[in-house]
Amino acid sequence: MTDLSLSNQTMAAKPAPPNAAAAFRLPTQWIGVAPFFIFALMFLILPTLYLVVGAFQGREGQFTLDNILQLVSDPSISNSYWVSIKISFWSAILGAFAGLAIAIAIVRGGLPGWTRSATLTFSGVASNFAGLPLAFAFIATLGRVGIVTTLLRDVLNINIYAMGFNFLTTSGLIAVYLFFQIPLMVVIIVPAIDGLKKEWGEAAATLGATQWQYWRMVVIPVIWPSFLGTVILLFANAFGAIATAYAFAGPALNIVPIKLYSQINGDVLHNPQLGYAIAFGMIVITGLANVFYIWFRTRSERWLK
Repeated sequence: MTDLSLSNQTMAAKPAPPNAAAAFRLPTQWIGVAPFFIFALMFLILPTLYLVVGAFQGREGQFTLDNILQLVSDPSISNSYWVSIKISFWSAILGAFAGLAIAIAIVRGGLPGWTRSATLTFSGVASNFAGLPLAFAFIATLGRVGIVTTLLRDVLNINIYAMGFNFLTTSGLIAVYLFFQIPLMVVIIVPAIDGLKKEWGEAAATLGATQWQYWRMVVIPVIWPSFLGTVILLFANAFGAIATAYAFAGPALNIVPIKLYSQINGDVLHNPQLGYAIAFGMIVITGLANVFYIWFRTRSERWLK
């Protein structure tokens, strides 16, 4: 006779055959992020590759370096890069220091709690307020017949345009860019200031450090990487802005985004391959800026965890 107990033990010891239905599982965990990757592929990666390839092609599709070399040899294009770099640099520096002062005031300045929430709410909206609405707002406010210009002229007898004020300059565009650069700085730098631990100040005071020594030896070294990273991000943000500049001044300002628009869609300067090369130069500059931003943010997060 067969020992049923031994048979049952042997059957139990053998692994159960895999279920064919359970062996194949759809990667459902990727469904949530699939729209992001599809969007990035269609509207970021593929267009960027198309621009890079077009920058090294001639009108008939042949490989050439003439478009890239023209970025340096053409004074109009090279000057547009320098003007854009200057505008982006100064708007980033001024916006960063102004935003840092506002952030310190609302976080550690002893102001009422509602000022922080109100400032952050406004900053979140204003940092995305750009393009045609922003240009129209400034023209309606400080244009030749703007409300502030009219009030200064009629009430205080001050004609700012007779005194040399002009929006259609690099200084005017920097002033316009500051409207969204300062709020963006506030939104980004507030978490870094929040990361300053209260125990650090107490320890510094216990060791006899003055307030200035605490800021110079503790606060500034800790938030410095975040500050530099945000300055670079502001630079990239201003360097790639076209809607505000074009709606504000049109072709009157020789900056890279407007030069690119003229090469791609212009009737006189229509040269798509050269436009692709200009776009390639912008991608290189903004790409380097973002690499440095990520590097500085990584360094700052070591202290703010």
